[in-house]
Amino acid sequence: MRIGAIEAGGTKFVCGIGNESGTIEERVSFPTEHPEKTLAQVFEYFKGKGVESIGIGSFGPINIDEASPAYGYVTTTPKPGWSGYPFLPAMKQQFDVPMGWDTDVNAAALGEATWGAAAGLDSCVYYTIGTGVGVGVYAEGKLVHGLVHPEGGHVLVRRHPDDKYEGFCPYHGDCLEGLAAGPALKGRWKVPGNELPQDHPAWAMEAYYIGQAVANAVLMLSPKRVILGGGVMHQPQLFPLVRAEVLKALNGYVHSDALAAGIDGYIVPPGLGDNAGLSGALALGLRALGR
Repeated sequence: MRIGAIEAGGTKFVCGIGNESGTIEERVSFPTEHPEKTLAQVFEYFKGKGVESIGIGSFGPINIDEASPAYGYVTTTPKPGWSGYPFLPAMKQQFDVPMGWDTDVNAAALGEATWGAAAGLDSCVYYTIGTGVGVGVYAEGKLVHGLVHPEGGHVLVRRHPDDKYEGFCPYHGDCLEGLAAGPALKGRWKVPGNELPQDHPAWAMEAYYIGQAVANAVLMLSPKRVILGGGVMHQPQLFPLVRAEVLKALNGYVHSDALAAGIDGYIVPPGLGDNAGLSGALALGLRALGR
């Protein structure tokens, strides 16, 4: 089988072709620019490739209500030119194949549940912490949508006692994304996070915010695994710090061996690495073909 996959990120698009085993056979990436220019490159890539379906995991917010006339549209994104853009309809005009459509983080959660760190489990929560913060939720074998779709990157967190940074989120200021995404690291410390040493106080503060969010997810969703991806989480020293903050925040209230004795295997990096998003889009394409 030849399944098309699109990881549509706010910074770059990754397109690829894979098979039903989850193997990505080829891929290409290019910057996310104005939608017409970006999608022209998508169309050219898939032209003549003979894909049987295409899965799309898109940056958001997006409309995933199939009963809505705006199904498949990007909605209130601050990304220039993309707010209100009919992404999925534009794809369907070009390719007459089944298409799967969901958020990029929901796609990544599905990819990890299918082939990655949550394979064999019926629930997980996937965080991407990079230019922004997104959360994908897979529960009881299904991706969670609800009213729109999870926007856990914008939950409110308690401010660190030593943090004077006001936050950069244009909607909420000091929400999780506003305080913990990559631009917050640079805004607070004046250099990109990857230029900070591993023992810099930035990482304890970062873990303080991420740990609160994960603890809230444990309390609200009770996932069987929590996966932390994205560029910020490429800092390996963050994982033990985040796990400690989660245990501190839960304070023994949630009784589970996964937390008490096995938290190193409960809060983990993506099993698919940086392929989580593209593999998740591949899984969406497979689901579309199955329907």
